[in-house]
Amino acid sequence: MFDVYYYLKNLTPTQQIGALFVIVFGLLVMASAATFLLSVRDHGDAPHAEAWRKELQSVSAIIRTSWLMVLVFWIGWVTGDWVALTLFGFVSFFSLREFLTLSPTRLGDHRSLVLAFFVVLPVQYWLIASRHFDMFSVFIPVYVFLALPLTSALANDPLRFLERNAKLQWGIMVCIYGMSHVPALLLLKFPGYDNRSAFLVFFLVIVVQVCMVTQHFASRKLQRPPVAPAISKSFNWRSWGIGVAAGSLLGALLAGITPWVPGTAFAAAFVACVAGSLGHLVMKALKRDRGIPNWGEEGQSVTGAGGLLDRVDALCFAAPVFFHSARWYFNI
Repeated sequence: MFDVYYYLKNLTPTQQIGALFVIVFGLLVMASAATFLLSVRDHGDAPHAEAWRKELQSVSAIIRTSWLMVLVFWIGWVTGDWVALTLFGFVSFFSLREFLTLSPTRLGDHRSLVLAFFVVLPVQYWLIASRHFDMFSVFIPVYVFLALPLTSALANDPLRFLERNAKLQWGIMVCIYGMSHVPALLLLKFPGYDNRSAFLVFFLVIVVQVCMVTQHFASRKLQRPPVAPAISKSFNWRSWGIGVAAGSLLGALLAGITPWVPGTAFAAAFVACVAGSLGHLVMKALKRDRGIPNWGEEGQSVTGAGGLLDRVDALCFAAPVFFHSARWYFNI
């Protein structure tokens, strides 16, 4: 582990990004090719063949998510902070659209929806771009939390008032507040870590993704009784622990691209994996409440965003915890 740490630490930023490009994209290409070859094989019409095809579809979805996350990191690295902020702003916009489309709204909600999409979202990302991190941290949980119900109350529609506002506030917290912490990492200035903050985005994305993938496969392999079967038939504590351990260990191995030593990188990855995996379970509960298996069905767009929220929900929960833990550790 320490050999990997010192090797990565001694590379220049350009060499680090080159090494990560070769390793990560190489693994994704091989995984995608293997999945494609398995999918074109004839498995017959037996019941176990149908189960195998569903498993391949699940694996393909995970690989596509990994491609999306890594490409977002790469674009953020190549194009600079403003393009990355804009990109993540669009991710927040379409994720919130997806979240709210599956939740019926009333005429009295229209002012609040306009406020969420065209005021709250751009102001949140502007606060990041201008590095007002203290205001960025409390703008939505404090000011928007009070402003949204006031806007709804002025619309003079009390029917299911609490339910409607809670739904909108949940969507804003997950899709805007949570997601906005990912590009905020790009603008943090760590001691002795100049021009490398994009690596923290990569670090966060890769450890959370490895945690989720490992948890998925461990659950399929172990076949343990689920903790909350009405919400998730695959979530059990043993597979969850294996997934968190895998993501945390990877974090320690990647300490060389972070401002931390391996032990601290392990702790940071552990915090991100716990928050992301448990947040994913919470989002599953919301989907069950809406009566849907996915935010976007396979091969079609249920809400116009094509299941984007399924791909980023764990990251929306992991990013704020990771961001504020990093700020607290370095007191910045």
